[in-house]
Amino acid sequence: MDRGEFSVIVHRKDIIAALLPLQEHWVPLSNLDLLLPPIDVGVFFCYKKPTNEKSLTFSSMVSTLKKSLAQSLVSYYVLAGEVVVNSVGEPELLCNNRGVDFLEAYANIELRELQLYNPDASVEGKLVPKKEEGVLCVQVTELKCGSAIVACTFDHRIADAYSANMFLVAWAEMAQSKPMSTYPSFRRSLLNARRLSSTDPITDGLFVPVSSLPPPSDPEPGADHLISRIYYMTAKDIDQLQAEASNGGSRRSKLESLSAYIWKLVAKSEKDGSKRCNMGTVVDGRTRLSGEGGLSMTNYFGNVLSMPFGNESVEELRTKPLSWVAGAVHEYLKGAVTKEHFLGLIDWVEARRPELAVAKIYIGGGKDGTAFVVSSGQRFPVTKVDFGWGRPVFGSYHFPWGGEAGYVMPMPSASREGDWVIYMHLMKGQLEFLEANAGNMFQPLTADHLDLVGYMCN
Repeated sequence: MDRGEFSVIVHRKDIIAALLPLQEHWVPLSNLDLLLPPIDVGVFFCYKKPTNEKSLTFSSMVSTLKKSLAQSLVSYYVLAGEVVVNSVGEPELLCNNRGVDFLEAYANIELRELQLYNPDASVEGKLVPKKEEGVLCVQVTELKCGSAIVACTFDHRIADAYSANMFLVAWAEMAQSKPMSTYPSFRRSLLNARRLSSTDPITDGLFVPVSSLPPPSDPEPGADHLISRIYYMTAKDIDQLQAEASNGGSRRSKLESLSAYIWKLVAKSEKDGSKRCNMGTVVDGRTRLSGEGGLSMTNYFGNVLSMPFGNESVEELRTKPLSWVAGAVHEYLKGAVTKEHFLGLIDWVEARRPELAVAKIYIGGGKDGTAFVVSSGQRFPVTKVDFGWGRPVFGSYHFPWGGEAGYVMPMPSASREGDWVIYMHLMKGQLEFLEANAGNMFQPLTADHLDLVGYMCN
């Protein structure tokens, strides 16, 4: 077997239901949930083999995970349900305690040998499970060296990254017999449309009814295609980008600076300078909708997202300084980081129901040019997902989302504070250009970036 090549054998499958019986009931999807197509998002965490607890075997780890999952599902009961289509054609959540598919697997490879840089080969279909039914699927994989990988696949219509993070932390707290720090709220009335609706004028440019989409076309033979890669970026490089992006006199955030840099690189990879390049940013509306009248969205479980984007010429993105590009990012974000934008978006969906809609950039740039989306994973709780045998040495979202646009998500490193792990799902040609021209900044992830110093497999 070549280094990096391995097989995974699933040797057991269970269904874990909530520990306490639940009254079957329906939970409607909010108007913002309805903007998500039926796509799944994966997340995985890598753990070294415990060395201080001889009695802690893989079987006992699995037992802890199952027991704490059943406890967590009492509060996070929506994850034990299933999505069904109602009489008007809209998806709804049936909270029937169907349970969560739980897979136990074995992979004949050591943790240090996993080529996490290429998740298409090492993660997809192997370590992150494909969800067949329900809302959530879990897979726990034992590696040849005794390390373990815990992976989850969520139905994105039910949970955004913020919600998934809430659950993951709660699950880890239950595993360590700690009180749950955050109890979820499924109060959909928080996102009800207003009686006197007022649509944000920019919404028509950001979202489109599904019925208006052209039929999918088959890719041309030999055409470029989307692939996934994971990179490592140091705090020093992030700070350098931020300083360069802020040269125009306005201090830009680290996410704006990184986004602007990637936007420039993607534009430079284009062969036709007369085209345009689209970049979107996922915006969480919780803080925007909180505050008034004591309203808080802090523990709201569901989707509270918008996806504004900018459209600039390839030539300008190539030639203008990074500070100009960062300013363009900041400018298109301004209109979507307000309370009024999210209230208007809720009203916009209401006016078109039961017609489903989707973010315009999700379907790509079309003839207009290339398109991709950047989502902030800075709240990714990689150091908090400790089930009792130590925190992960690595964690990442895995989201080849199936749209025509690319997807980028930066997350905090589990091993070095201030460093980032960056998941990218972009065109093969774009990533090849990025590695050739910015490989010193976007380092392909290796075992050297994981906290494996002095770790010996037994």
